[in-house]
Amino acid sequence: MWTLQKSGRVDNAKLEARSDVLTYTTPVLDKDVEVVGEVSAEIFFRSSLPYADVFVRLCDVDEKGRSTNVCDGLISLTDADDTTCATVQLWPTAYRFKRGHRIRVQVSSGAFPRFNRNTGTGDQRATAVTLRAADQQVFHDPARPSAIVLPVRQAS
Repeated sequence: MWTLQKSGRVDNAKLEARSDVLTYTTPVLDKDVEVVGEVSAEIFFRSSLPYADVFVRLCDVDEKGRSTNVCDGLISLTDADDTTCATVQLWPTAYRFKRGHRIRVQVSSGAFPRFNRNTGTGDQRATAVTLRAADQQVFHDPARPSAIVLPVRQAS
């Protein structure tokens, strides 16, 4: 039997209401912003465990406040219990954020079931049976300037 998979734009309201998902949102855009090419994020991160994931999603927030996916990516870290700059490669995109919209970035330590769970143990994900809870920190201060890197197309 086949199961139907949903595709396309997803409303992020329930996800962004979670306490383990950080969101960063721009003010309302006063002009269109076109993003074309490779998108990445540099997230200064530390975990209470040596094994952790960093997930980043770029979103478009419309005039009604509805946040929908543009692109995302995940990186798995070892030595995550040391503060590190995790460089997350998101999917390349060609997207226009319209005037009146906002740009939002979500940061979390996983995106199950989109990506396999990181068990926090270092065991192979396919055969791991033990899950360890971890406390995560994301830094965004002058010494550790977490950021998303957007290839903005200049108007011609």
